[in-house]
Amino acid sequence: MFDLDPVMLARIQFAFTVSFHILFPAFTIGLSMWLLVLEALWLRTGKPIYLETAKHWSKIFAVSFGMGVVSGIVMSYEFGTNWSVLSHAGGNILGPLLSYEVLTAFFLEAGFLGIMLFGWNHVPKGVHLLATGAVAFGTLISAFWILSANSWMQTPAGYEVRDGVLHAKDWVELIFNPSFPYRFAHMVTAAYLTTAFCVGGIGAWYLLHNRNVAHGRVMLGMALSLFVWLAPVQLVIGDLHGLNTLEHQPAKVAALEAHWETGSGIPLILFAIPDNEAEENHFEVAIPGLGSLILTHEWDGEVKGLKSWAKDDRPNPIIPFFAFRIMVGCGMIMIAMGFIGAFLWFRGTLFTTRWYLRAMVLCWPIGFLAVLAGWFVTETGRQPWVVYNILRTADAVSPVPGGSVLATLILFVVVYGFIFGAGLYYMAKLVRRGPDATPPSPDEDEVDLSRRPLAASGNP
Repeated sequence: MFDLDPVMLARIQFAFTVSFHILFPAFTIGLSMWLLVLEALWLRTGKPIYLETAKHWSKIFAVSFGMGVVSGIVMSYEFGTNWSVLSHAGGNILGPLLSYEVLTAFFLEAGFLGIMLFGWNHVPKGVHLLATGAVAFGTLISAFWILSANSWMQTPAGYEVRDGVLHAKDWVELIFNPSFPYRFAHMVTAAYLTTAFCVGGIGAWYLLHNRNVAHGRVMLGMALSLFVWLAPVQLVIGDLHGLNTLEHQPAKVAALEAHWETGSGIPLILFAIPDNEAEENHFEVAIPGLGSLILTHEWDGEVKGLKSWAKDDRPNPIIPFFAFRIMVGCGMIMIAMGFIGAFLWFRGTLFTTRWYLRAMVLCWPIGFLAVLAGWFVTETGRQPWVVYNILRTADAVSPVPGGSVLATLILFVVVYGFIFGAGLYYMAKLVRRGPDATPPSPDEDEVDLSRRPLAASGNP
């Protein structure tokens, strides 16, 4: 018989559900704000193209929002089924924070979502704009409370312990805990970048296929106008977040950089295969001295190594090390695509440079990949704690047999694959059909698209 570790299985189950769930809020946070901008541009300019684009993407938003809600509800149940000790010890804090998210954000979104989706010809234009703005604002409020709860688990503050149970001592200090401002800014920015590259990539696809050209130009042009400056800003926010993490979670920084020894003037490790048992790196490629400069902003800044903590009190570096490099690599690609796109825009060839359009099509999922990688850095880097330095992950699980957790995990994979696969397929059909709702010709896919002319160059 296999040893079914309930702790590991519970972690895998939650990792699966939260990884699947986070993709939808990361998309809808940015998409709702873009829909608000599109509608405002339509009201200000009167150009139908903004209205057509907004109506088209509102359908995609509806499907994505629905799948986000459904996948999020599952995680609420997991707190009780798999993490009952965490619910008992931290329920007085986490319960209200999650409840505030429902009372302030979800109710706001639910109250105005119907008007936003179905009220185009039934309510005044100003009322519809208000509804779209309320939904967009609601997604930000939702992110506020969820990230406050998660940040508190990373950097606990404003609490006290009575009889083994955590109680709020100062709600302001608890909500605005040390890592929350950086984490909130980092995540919201990531959501906007995710949406921008998804929209821009689809717009580039339309241009390459000479379909919905005018709409594609609006999508790519507006997406570029956002990520050209937001991607570099995200780099700055990430740096500030790193300094905060070094102060409050130094073991996480040591893990994501795979540094074993405490020292000054440490190298920047570009690649390695960390070995947690041997406490060393294999095949290491590093730049001497640069690690301290990046992590501490000082050439001789001291950084603690993983050996400063006992093996049971530090994270295994293998996942956070590679996940962090994936996240940073995605960020560098975003910045490069922004600068290149801006150069092409100034030359007036943004919409006719086919290699760039193909690159944008390939980059459409890059934001989702970066969000997943960043989330893995955050959560695996916190281990072995579920509430940092207070409650261990191994002590937070429910007394449930490993076989039961495995059975529900398999069930989740099957159900998620079927239901959400259908949702993603429907969204793909909406994207392929395009804003003008004109179906493609039967031989569309057999045409040599590389020989088809693009629209004349210019800017939307």
